[in-house]
Amino acid sequence: MLSEFSALRTDLYQITMAYGYWKSGLQNREGVFHMVFRTAPFKGGFTIACGLEDVVHYLKNFRFTDSDLSYLATLEGSDGKPLFEKPFLKYLEEMELVCDLDAVPEGTVVFPYEPLLRVQGPLIQCQLLESHILNVVNFQTLIATKAARICIATKGKPVLEFGLRRAQGSDGALAASRAAYVGGCVATSNVLAGKHYGIPVRGTMGHSWVMSFDNEREAFATYAKVMPNNTVLLVDTYSTLRGVQNAIEVGRELRAQGHELAGIRLDSGDLAYLSVEARRMLDENGFQETKILASNDLDEFVVDSLQLQQAQIDAWGIGTKLVTAYDQPALDGVYKMGAIRDPGKDWQYKIKIAEQSNKLTTPGIQQVRRYRQNGHYAADMIYDVQQGFDIPCTMVDPFDITRQRHFESDANWEDLLQPVFRQGKAVQELPSLNSIRERVQSQLNGFHSGVLRTVNPHEYPVGMERGLFDLRTRLALEVRNQSRHAN
Repeated sequence: MLSEFSALRTDLYQITMAYGYWKSGLQNREGVFHMVFRTAPFKGGFTIACGLEDVVHYLKNFRFTDSDLSYLATLEGSDGKPLFEKPFLKYLEEMELVCDLDAVPEGTVVFPYEPLLRVQGPLIQCQLLESHILNVVNFQTLIATKAARICIATKGKPVLEFGLRRAQGSDGALAASRAAYVGGCVATSNVLAGKHYGIPVRGTMGHSWVMSFDNEREAFATYAKVMPNNTVLLVDTYSTLRGVQNAIEVGRELRAQGHELAGIRLDSGDLAYLSVEARRMLDENGFQETKILASNDLDEFVVDSLQLQQAQIDAWGIGTKLVTAYDQPALDGVYKMGAIRDPGKDWQYKIKIAEQSNKLTTPGIQQVRRYRQNGHYAADMIYDVQQGFDIPCTMVDPFDITRQRHFESDANWEDLLQPVFRQGKAVQELPSLNSIRERVQSQLNGFHSGVLRTVNPHEYPVGMERGLFDLRTRLALEVRNQSRHAN
């Protein structure tokens, strides 16, 4: 069985770089790294930070096991000799994590180029953490955001996550269920996720149940007898509207026994038309309280369309397109160095330049200050904690210097990155999953509704403090000039 906390949950190049630092005597050099993403997923206007809890558990248990080290000892280079020296493996065995971690709380609404996490510590350790941090946070942030978008589209009607069978493996299924719940789903079909995370579990029946009986009517009646207080009938195995009629007949039998038909599920066909007809049939027969649940490859765009068509759907089962982030399979999160120093020396700020302007990194030790105005969030400003800044201050859009905002000394603000680890030890208690979920809703309520639009959302202002912007510009010019002279 794979170890959840193995330090080998990383890419090989991270370990070869760690070996290089150790071999070169640089293992005590200190670095600062930030995780950021470059574009909001799904062409949306916001993103939900998620996955910090799993990062914290990983850091608490980070170590190279005997089995890990034995495996590394078997690796060979192209010359057929061991890839790593035994003293290096001994170093890994004895290594204790002493990194600092600052992060935005899970459930926070975040935007491109803002650091979600900041890791500071020995360069070799910061490097070894990169791949797993990106793996966890990229995926869960993506799914939590997708779930939030879908829940916004349903306008308060409950969303059930039904994605286990199409999720990306068992690990992916668990992580997706957790992230979907954070994003706003009310329950999951994944029983293990329910046990592990305390998420409510829900389910109805499959077509195979109906097909196991001689006719649909008998299948429904038998299920109602077995589950009289949780009877939700899948009505589309043969003919949806005939299935609704059979459900009504079984509902009458349930009522005679002191129970009620909880709901029906539509899983194919024209959901707008079928839901309207099903609602009419249920209401005309005295089943006004029976809920209509819909599933069938749904996402926020389909939900929006069905809502516009006045579909009579009370709850939504969303599977594949939620847990796989169907229309965008990955968040473009990266983990980049902002500063480096030798023990006892001053920080040296670092920058990466590229042919693409969106890949220019931001130097320094970054923090995000979120401003509030008139009861709503107004803007986010990235600044360097070492440089600081004067108040009043100016924020500059890094992609358009003409777009600037000024903040006075009486502005209402909060800094988003909070201490999580100091010297390898956790310094705060993790919030409950329900608290994280509630934070998402509180955060979303703090933004203008235009930011939350599914299509063509309003662009929330995010920029750099003027001093940090000027520093980045100067360093980028210096690096380009050096590169030009070198060639």
